[in-house]
Amino acid sequence: MSDSWLWLSAADLGRGIARGEIDPIALTETYLAAIDAHPARDTIYARTTGARARAEAAAAARRARLGTRRGPLDGVPISWKDLFDSAGTATEAGSRLLAGRVPQGDAVVLANATRAGLVCLGKTHMSELAFSGLGINPMAATSPNVHEAGRAPGGSSSGAAASVAFGLAAAGIGSDTGGSVRIPSAWNGLVGLKTTPGLLSLNGVVPLAPQFDTVGPLCRSVEDAALLLTALGGGPAVDLHQPTIAGRHFLVAEDLLAEAEPTILAAFEDTCARLRDAGALISAAAMPEIAAALAAAGPTVTGETYGVWHTAIEAAPDQMFARIRDRFRLGAEVSATAYVGGQRVLAEAARGMEARLTGVSAILAPTTPNLPPEIAVVEADADRFVAENLLALRNTRIANLLGLASLTVPTPTRWAGFMLIGGAGAEARLLCLGAAIEPLMVA
Repeated sequence: MSDSWLWLSAADLGRGIARGEIDPIALTETYLAAIDAHPARDTIYARTTGARARAEAAAAARRARLGTRRGPLDGVPISWKDLFDSAGTATEAGSRLLAGRVPQGDAVVLANATRAGLVCLGKTHMSELAFSGLGINPMAATSPNVHEAGRAPGGSSSGAAASVAFGLAAAGIGSDTGGSVRIPSAWNGLVGLKTTPGLLSLNGVVPLAPQFDTVGPLCRSVEDAALLLTALGGGPAVDLHQPTIAGRHFLVAEDLLAEAEPTILAAFEDTCARLRDAGALISAAAMPEIAAALAAAGPTVTGETYGVWHTAIEAAPDQMFARIRDRFRLGAEVSATAYVGGQRVLAEAARGMEARLTGVSAILAPTTPNLPPEIAVVEADADRFVAENLLALRNTRIANLLGLASLTVPTPTRWAGFMLIGGAGAEARLLCLGAAIEPLMVA
């Protein structure tokens, strides 16, 4: 066993298994021991699945010996956000409203990953019912930010990010309804992929807003994101060989630079300069589609989330963190007219954004305009909580509202993610671009 395994990418672990240098059983035991010994274990993992992990690792080890591995990640241990159903293991979506909920079967994406040979380490903490970009959850647990204790970890896939950033999983699987994969990835120095709606199954995933919900990985490298996308059921493997950005045309979304913290803006401008030095063509434009989409977000998103959860919430409102409960209840005020009107606005904005993407490799923006706030500050100040949460979600949620794909890669500046937005179904192109950008991010 080697603790150095804890910091390898999922792809590197898979290659080590293929070469016979890493035993999946020893690898899984190394991760389980690291989880048990970690001081933040109970704020990162809601529960571990040791028996399942050991059985899956043993099966992966047999396949490795027989030369019948199921794929490049066969035998690699990963974590799952606590809204993916897992047979016989509680799945509570970070909420007391779902305490004791034990599904009988696996979510489709978990079943797909299991068939690909991935090992399930357990379920990670998250924002309550996945309805916050900050990752603060006093009703269950708030996961730590890897860069600084006391700062928000980003949500809602907070524990998924922490499990990878603290070396307690080779990758984490999360969900993204408004930025919930990309925000915690950016704030914890990880790669995060937001997939096109419908690409990965939501069957067996606790819903927030089904129209906007998506599944995606949080990981250490773009290569890992590509491999995990395939393992989750996202189609054939993406070829990342010899990626380049020379001659590629990118468009900066000027609207998503507003209110950016100086540190974030400087990191974004530095990254754009690195791309230009590598031969990329970058221009900038105002995009009225963004303002239109953000204006329509209130009635469409809150209307849908409250429609899904109002019965459970109003049956036990005191079982929820007030900040999250109050955000859900905004949906009670949404009329059918406002909801339908918002949907029409989003459809028109989506058409406009797809037109902008014609002939452009990707739209660029900081993943978040703000730094992770101090947890104590936003817990004590309701207005500050709302403001920081909406600002954290502003840039990322555009891809959700308009049905687009998006990727965040870390920059040398902590908490500053660099986000690419592509059209629906553009995952392969974004991953190739990300693989070309990754080497440019050396400090």
